[in-house]
Amino acid sequence: MAFNYCPQCAKPLQAKVDESVSRQACPDEACGYVHWDNPTPVVAAVVEHEGHIILARNRAWPVPFYALITGFLEKTDPSPEEAVAREVQEELGLQATGVSFIGHYAFPRLNQIIIAYHVPAAGEIVLNEELVDYKRIEPAKARYWPSSTGLALRDWLIRQGHTPVAMDLPKL
Repeated sequence: MAFNYCPQCAKPLQAKVDESVSRQACPDEACGYVHWDNPTPVVAAVVEHEGHIILARNRAWPVPFYALITGFLEKTDPSPEEAVAREVQEELGLQATGVSFIGHYAFPRLNQIIIAYHVPAAGEIVLNEELVDYKRIEPAKARYWPSSTGLALRDWLIRQGHTPVAMDLPKL
């Protein structure tokens, strides 16, 4: 998130080099505000439903992009595991029957840290308003995208004994 003004005293922020990193900071020494721009935590789910992986397309994404179910780790979530189960329920209408950690992955483009889980789930898929479509993919046929959540999918597939292949991303 970019700030132009100090959220504490409203003075215009200025670039300040701190430990060799340029950060936005308040020029008023008495205020001392520094915008650290820490990454935002996001949970991601490799959803396994009836023996298939579920990939979904967000309404804001261009065709043909599909990805894992993701969502922000919220202040009210007791844990990342409960947050990812909540996201699967909210976005797909499925109940998590388990949650197991896959790994964490940097997503620098959006300044996020992805905390990824395998989430076996049961029920009938009902998309919420954020999603416009989904795909069911046999794990043996799944391809991964070479970035953040795609790397989580790759790592999970490898742990399942598959040899995943990276997909070519279309040029936008």
